[in-house]
This record gives sequence, C-alpha cells and structure tokens, in this order.
Amino acid sequence: MNRSSHLLVMKFGGTSMGSAERIAVAARLTSEQHARRPVAIVVSAMSKVTDLLLDSMRKAEAGDEAGLDANLQALSERHLACCRELLPEGFQESARDGVRGLIGEFTRISKGILMLGERPLPSVDRAVAIGERLSALLMAAYLESQGTRAAAVNAAQVIATDDVFANATPLMEETRERSAAVLGPLLDQCVVPVLTGFNAATLDGRPTTLGRGGSDFSAAILAASMDAEELWIWTDVDGIMTGDPRLIPDARVLDEITYNEAAELAYAGAKVLHPRTLAPLTERQIPVWSKNSFAPEKPGTRIVAQLGRGSNVAGGPHAVTSMGEVALIAIEPASAGLSGATPSGTRLMAEALEALDSAGVELLAITSSSYRQSFCFLLRQSDLKAALEHLEETFALELTHGYVKPIQVDTNVGLIAVVGEGMRGTPGMAGRIFTAISKHNINIIAIAQGSSELTIAIVVRREGLERAVRAVHEECGLGCLVP
Repeated sequence: MNRSSHLLVMKFGGTSMGSAERIAVAARLTSEQHARRPVAIVVSAMSKVTDLLLDSMRKAEAGDEAGLDANLQALSERHLACCRELLPEGFQESARDGVRGLIGEFTRISKGILMLGERPLPSVDRAVAIGERLSALLMAAYLESQGTRAAAVNAAQVIATDDVFANATPLMEETRERSAAVLGPLLDQCVVPVLTGFNAATLDGRPTTLGRGGSDFSAAILAASMDAEELWIWTDVDGIMTGDPRLIPDARVLDEITYNEAAELAYAGAKVLHPRTLAPLTERQIPVWSKNSFAPEKPGTRIVAQLGRGSNVAGGPHAVTSMGEVALIAIEPASAGLSGATPSGTRLMAEALEALDSAGVELLAITSSSYRQSFCFLLRQSDLKAALEHLEETFALELTHGYVKPIQVDTNVGLIAVVGEGMRGTPGMAGRIFTAISKHNINIIAIAQGSSELTIAIVVRREGLERAVRAVHEECGLGCLVP
C-alpha cells in the first residue's frame, strides 16, 4: 500500500473504550472518517481491564482461587453488560458468544497458572491480550450494527516481533508483508480493520506484547508498515500541553511539536506518546495527532518532524514537565592512598552503566564531577531496588576494600525537564531558568543538558518541585495569553 491511499490509522485508548457510551463515540468518529478515506483502527482494552487481568494472574500464582474467581466474574459481567447496552438485539447473541469464548480462554490460562503456582511470560502475554481482543470484538460488532463494515483482527496475525516476551520489538519488514496480506484485502473491500493494540506474535506464532505504551506503539507500527497518511491517537486530554495543568493553572495545549520534543517530554514523565512509539513514525515522517475523544471538536496537537513556518510555537522552551518518584544514586571513589589502588572515575562509570543496563534500568539524567571523579544517576524509584542490587554486586570488591565510598541514595528529589527545539543556541536561557528557580529559595542539586541542547534537566529537592515547575513555566512565558 502506498501513501496515495490516504490511509488514516486511529488509535482509541482505554478511557475512549471504557464504556458502551464511549465505544459508540469512538465508532462515530471512525465512521465519519471512513466516509472520507480508508481507515484502520487500533483499540486498547476497556479502562482498568488490563489491571484486572494482571491481578487475576497474580492471584492465580498465589493460589487465591476465590480472588481469581471473583475477578473472572467481574470481567465477564462488565463486558456482557457493555454488550447489552451497546448493541441492538439482532447483534447481541453473536457478540455474547464471542465475549464468553475469549473469557473462557483467559480462564483456562489463569487456571493453569493456579495449578502451576507460577506465571510463565509466554502465558502472561497470551492472557493479557484478551482485554484488547474483547474491545476489538465489541467495536467491530457495533460498527457493523451501525452500517459500517468492520472486522476484528488480532494483531498477532499482523505484527511480527522477536521473542522477548512482555517487551517485544517489531520486525518491520515481516510486519509490512503481513499487513499487506491481512489488512490489504479488507481495506480494498472498504472494511474497517479493528486491530488489537499491545499484542503481536513471533514469526512462529507465539503471542507477545509490546511493553510500555504498547497500544500506541501498535498503532505506530501499523501506520508505518502501511505507509499511512496520518495517525490519530485518541485519549482523554485535549492534546500535549506546556505543563501539567494540575500544577500549572495556565498551561495550554500546543498546536504543534516535533517528534524529538514529544520523545523528550515522555521520557521525563509527561503523559505524551512514549519515545518508542514515535520511532516508526519518525523514519517515514508520518504526522501524528494527539486528540481528545471526549471533546473531538478541539484540534489537538500535531507531532511532526519539523515545525512549520506557520506554527505559532515560539523559539525557546516549548514545555516543562516534572517527575516526583525519582531517586539520585551517587558513586564516589575513595581518596587515593599510598597504594594508589583507587579505581578511576571513568572505569567506575563504565562499570556502573553496564550494571544498570543489565538491570534494565532507564536513566533519566547523569552528572559528574571532574576533580573528585564522583558521578550520579537519576532514575525512577520503581527501578531503585534492581539498580542497587546490580551496582552492589558489580562493586562488591571495591566496596569491601574501601576503594569506593558507600553508594549514596537520595529519594527526596524531583526532576524538572525544560524542552524545546528553540533552545538550541538561545543565549542566556539556562541562566534565566536557574535564576527563576533560585528566586523561590529552591536549591538545585544537579543539572544535565545533552549535546543537542533540546532539554535541560534539573534535579531539586522534592518539596520544592511544584514551585520550581511553576516558576520555570512562568519565566519561559509558556502560559495562556491573557486577552
């Protein structure tokens, strides 16, 4: 399929699929676009359903059969109730059979986990995809009932991946071939494919899932593999904002940002498309819109390779985000004694990075001191336990003999990230940001800025984080303009 097909891929998140009412709205948005051009959609599980599925498997592993059965009952009741509320009478029986069949499949897997007393990753990947398969079934049935031809498609038939269960990576060439074979005929017949988000399969057919941001990632993979003209991500917010509106009352929606800016914001904690999601789109320069299915009349935010000349986004920073649940790990060589046995800071940093990579830890910022050879890493608190275990194992000898000081951990910190393509080469910008923070008597603990000058990362005390974010947002002039 080529770009001349004008294919639009739309993805509906969990809140956009969270009830019969919301599914009906998503279907209406789909039908409106389908009347104009070819459309394929990707759906998430109904809100909170993935959590319910994962909790069910945890209960099964722990031997809590009563808790598992209660969850299975809740899962069934929610989807059957949605089926009754959503579908006209003539379409209900087939949909009910489909819902019961899928929940039966999940029940068999979870009961198997109960017997084994463990959750094999391949089984978890197969089971957790049931949420999206239920959503796709209901959405396709409703579209059909409203006169729009549609077909539910399990993305395991379309998206090919490696065999890293729970966090698989797509094989794009094989996915392109499968997309053409499975989805091409449906689009040629003016049928809307309704694909499951989040899940995929290995080349030999074993189910996998795509990890964090998996449903968005599915939509991006599909858009890239079929040379779509655009990708629309439907959520429950108006678009990508200059800051968190819960902290910054005058935060506003951005009309347009770049792939790089969106990736940096997501990396630093903003509820934006995950960087992994953007990768397939960046290569083919497919624009993506972040839109609100609860207020579809609002334009949303367009994410592109480069800002257009007509964009109303000014130079300098474009957004500020923050993250509170972080930890700062500091490593410092001991002062060199007569033996001169203290390892160099460079070697220590290299070994520390290798240890953190082995732990699967995502670093948010790195800073170092040239004289004392000390350095520190900022990471999510959820990664702290694994990070410390791997670091202490790596430096066991150095710590035992005192060549390295005890590893220091500070969880009373927060991260601020100031992001904008326009900061490149803007003189005095960092100074203005630091001054704005210091005016509020907030100490800056660490600073990191990449060579791209796209992001300035600042670590402050946790109690001053919200005040610092508001100060930076105001100093950079990011708020709504007063008429």
